[in-house]
Amino acid sequence: MPDSNATAEIAALAARLVVDEGLEYGPAKRRASQNLKHRGQRLALPDNLEVEEEVRGYLALFHADTQPGELSALRDVAAQWMARLAEFRPHLTGAVWRGTATRLNGVHLQLFCDDSKAAEIAFLNQGIPYEQASTGGPRGNPVDVLVVSSPSAVLKEDVTVYLSVLDHDDLKGGLKPDASGRTSRGDLAALRQLMAAAA
Repeated sequence: MPDSNATAEIAALAARLVVDEGLEYGPAKRRASQNLKHRGQRLALPDNLEVEEEVRGYLALFHADTQPGELSALRDVAAQWMARLAEFRPHLTGAVWRGTATRLNGVHLQLFCDDSKAAEIAFLNQGIPYEQASTGGPRGNPVDVLVVSSPSAVLKEDVTVYLSVLDHDDLKGGLKPDASGRTSRGDLAALRQLMAAAA
């Protein structure tokens, strides 16, 4: 039977890896589990909400003086790109949307296109340099990710922006609140509300 204390330990260690090393939740949980396995326990991985709550606690304890400013700078970058790419119905997701990001995090945007190549063509037409990658999509199929580097005057460094190109039909999901009352993504109007509330 999985040990709930061990699961909580994994969540706490994963949270530190997320904040201090900028890891995504999946890799952070796996590394934390590996680090604790020497005790011979059968370790159940915590869910992302449990890790996120640990991340929030860790940020409040150790990064309360810097994290809000860094999050604000990342949200500024996100808002600029969302306004620039408004025709593709951009939505912000990930740590920048959820409010747990630090300068180690990238900005994750989702673009919803009727034609999967439309965003790429727009980038080429606008002379926006980008790299191409892929990630798992909502239906389990790989989706294209356009990766750009965007300067932040506040952070005095470049921020990596990941733009996942999704089908327009995928927009329907992901806007309902989870058990914590938070949604997994939001559009530019919703982001501006968050930014105004934080200010």
